[in-house]
Amino acid sequence: MIRAMVPSPALFPALLGQHWHALAAPVRRMHGEEAWVRARGSVRVEGAGHLPARVLRRWLGLPEPGAGQALEVTIERHAGHEIWTRRFASGCMRSRLAASPDRLRLHERLGPVTLRFELCRAGDAIDWRLCGGRLLGLPLPRAWLGSVLSRSGAQGGRYAFRIDTRLPLLGRLVAYRGWLEVVDE
Repeated sequence: MIRAMVPSPALFPALLGQHWHALAAPVRRMHGEEAWVRARGSVRVEGAGHLPARVLRRWLGLPEPGAGQALEVTIERHAGHEIWTRRFASGCMRSRLAASPDRLRLHERLGPVTLRFELCRAGDAIDWRLCGGRLLGLPLPRAWLGSVLSRSGAQGGRYAFRIDTRLPLLGRLVAYRGWLEVVDE
């Protein structure tokens, strides 16, 4: 099968610059230059069980808690942005990733919310550091965004990830961790 490539530079290699080649091979494959990627694996999802957290997860398209969920991720790369579709056992989460206008940060749009991240190399992994966000295009006070801990790395030769999102007053909105393997189809 011939794989199409996104016109260089692709989103993650461009944002990480000289640090790109120090990343683990599974990380470079997931975040690289192929125009289309499909990966399958397993994920454990946690989150607060109270009504406000459940409603907010549903509104943002975030997954519901559950251990050992099958996960399929497709990444469609276009010039200037990527579309990530994550199919959990409990639903589908879709986001659009693009570079900031100054090409220094990553913007991820989840429904009406856009989060801004600084990508940093941490050994052979990527740490996503939350810098700010917007709701329906309006800036949100940084304190309202709480904390988002996110790492994309490798474990046992597979792509591995951890995300933990906590909001003021709500607590843990969603946390998920797991692994993925790219499927050649």
